[in-house]
Amino acid sequence: MFILTKIADLVQIHPSDLEKGHAQVIEDNINAKYANKVIQKIGLCICMYDLLSASDGLIGNGDGLVNVNVEFRLIVFRPFKNEVLIGRISSATDQGIRIRTAFFDEIFVPRDRLPEGSFFSRDEQNYQWPVSPADKLFYDNHDTVRFRIEEEHWFDQSPLGPSAANDLNAPASAHSPYTLVASMEDPGLGPCLWWDGEGEEEG
Repeated sequence: MFILTKIADLVQIHPSDLEKGHAQVIEDNINAKYANKVIQKIGLCICMYDLLSASDGLIGNGDGLVNVNVEFRLIVFRPFKNEVLIGRISSATDQGIRIRTAFFDEIFVPRDRLPEGSFFSRDEQNYQWPVSPADKLFYDNHDTVRFRIEEEHWFDQSPLGPSAANDLNAPASAHSPYTLVASMEDPGLGPCLWWDGEGEEEG
């Protein structure tokens, strides 16, 4: 679920931050730039893990910023295919179920990746699985569920040009930069209550 990735970058330290410790101000700048951001084909950055190297600072001409070349490792959220995770159902539509974890909510389970026979109830706004003519199991909002990662999708979030940025009628990006498609159709997947007798908290 979490990986370490190595990155080299230029950190610019404002003169007002020079009173902090050298390592601390570098870490603060890296986290401000990367934390909670998606890097294409890498994943969702959580925070800096460690600092591998840092050059001597060079003061920029005219702005007083101290430029430091750094190499560091980031903790990144990027589950591997077929990894089983735990989250909570946040909503459901006739297209499928949306799931969130404590820090990521772009997880979608299409309706065809639920157990065979599952259907969407418009009245109750949830999915139901009839396991027998007299018994149904429910995918209720906020249920803790297990799901298996099937696909990941990346969407380029290139900035708009000046004319498009000023055009109020220009379409906004329809996609998050990083989304996951999952399934809950196999035994052991779906609401933890079904299989364990009690819910589990997601990590």
